[in-house]
Amino acid sequence: MDVAELDRILLAGAAILLVAVVAVRLSGRIGLPSLLIYLGMGLLLGESGPGHIDFENAQLAHALGFAALVVILTEGGLTTRWNEVRPVMPLGLVLATLGVAVSVGVVACVAHFVLGLSWQLSVLLGAITSPTDAAAVFSVLRKVPIRPRLRGALEAESGLNDAPTVLLVTLVSTGEVGEKGLLAFSGLVLYELVVGALFGLAVGWVSVRLIRRMALGSAGLYPLTVLSVAFISYAGGSVLLHVSGFAAVYVTSLVLGRAELPHRMATRSFVDGIAWLAQIGLFVMLGLLASPGRFVLNDVVVALVIGVAVTVVGRFASVAISATPFRLPWREQTFIAWAGLRGAVPIVLATIPLAEGVPHADRIFDVVFVLVLVFTLLQGPSLPWLAARLKVLDENAAHEVDIDVAPLESLGADMLQVHVPSESKLAGVEIGELRLPPGVSVSLVIRNKQTFVPDRRTVLRAADSLLVVAPSPVREQTVSRLRAVSRAGRLAGWFGERGREQH
Repeated sequence: MDVAELDRILLAGAAILLVAVVAVRLSGRIGLPSLLIYLGMGLLLGESGPGHIDFENAQLAHALGFAALVVILTEGGLTTRWNEVRPVMPLGLVLATLGVAVSVGVVACVAHFVLGLSWQLSVLLGAITSPTDAAAVFSVLRKVPIRPRLRGALEAESGLNDAPTVLLVTLVSTGEVGEKGLLAFSGLVLYELVVGALFGLAVGWVSVRLIRRMALGSAGLYPLTVLSVAFISYAGGSVLLHVSGFAAVYVTSLVLGRAELPHRMATRSFVDGIAWLAQIGLFVMLGLLASPGRFVLNDVVVALVIGVAVTVVGRFASVAISATPFRLPWREQTFIAWAGLRGAVPIVLATIPLAEGVPHADRIFDVVFVLVLVFTLLQGPSLPWLAARLKVLDENAAHEVDIDVAPLESLGADMLQVHVPSESKLAGVEIGELRLPPGVSVSLVIRNKQTFVPDRRTVLRAADSLLVVAPSPVREQTVSRLRAVSRAGRLAGWFGERGREQH
């Protein structure tokens, strides 16, 4: 590659990225999931489209797809609230293991007995289509204000269910699943999940303490440090312990997201941008790998049959069985079942049999590609309507306040930057009515791009930004108090941090 060729690649890549960024706003307006637009861009750029780019390297797609999923899981873990995930982590783990097993069994039986496919292809289709996709779940649920425990369960499931399905697809593709047997396979899955999660927990715990003690020369180095830790967790778990790197990186990101790290909001914004870049590149690449010229009517029929089996029969059965011990109301079970979105993960998993040279692997890839396109288009836009109909929306979501933290090490204090959203009940409250812990001071108010020093009688307004200086020992107490007032107003002391939220 010479400089001239590099310049052409950079020009084309930048143009594609710019179009993809603009498409995010377009998809939001028309209610179309952005992943469909990116897949469409890949199809247009591919050999069957105007772009005529010939891309058939399944092994490269497999490797790059896994790298993109690591970034997506990192962003999801960093932005997931631990207090929401922790109570429902057992449910998420059951959905990611037992739920996946039920779904794989249902789809495999339908594929074998209804469609007449071999058991190998049937189990492959079941394993490939059963996991929910972290990118799709994280991006869609950020726009649908559902109850915290439902969001936590769906996010935990999508972060954990990659491990068993990747292992199953790999063993079936290489023909090893028959040699190991069901008991050995179950033990292997349990080992990879448990040890992977413990490794991720250890990496996260050590990293939080190291990052807090670092005095890096630039705020921009903190996001790079966090992203490096995430990749160390994934690659270290996979290479050193032969466990699930996906489980490790998700748990590490949960720990990092829970900790009050320096420049936390800047770190989240950076990783969010990198995650968008990973999603765009992943979906465009998978669109390039697909070949519409191969699609035949029979593949479409198979995709629709398998899609109904996994989305309606398998998913609802797996949620019902998994949620039984947790006594979830039927409304919440219904929403969790329908919100199990498929996206990049099934298509990435479909590259494994392609890379292993499994007979008819190209047909599996085509079926999965069509399935994801059709059922993402059906499920994604319907989630806000379904959440409202099932009455599982979180009424307090609009009141949540954004708080960023920066250390003032020489003073033994932290500076909190607080933004008051339009629906927050902080609006209308006087500074003195906040009743912040002793030693905490509201130092500055930014209103309509103007700054002033408030007093105790200053009334807060929507869209205000506050700079609050809090001694480090009472920082978390200060954050809890601000969030409580944001939810329940000046009477927050009667209701606690969660305000009047209904569970």
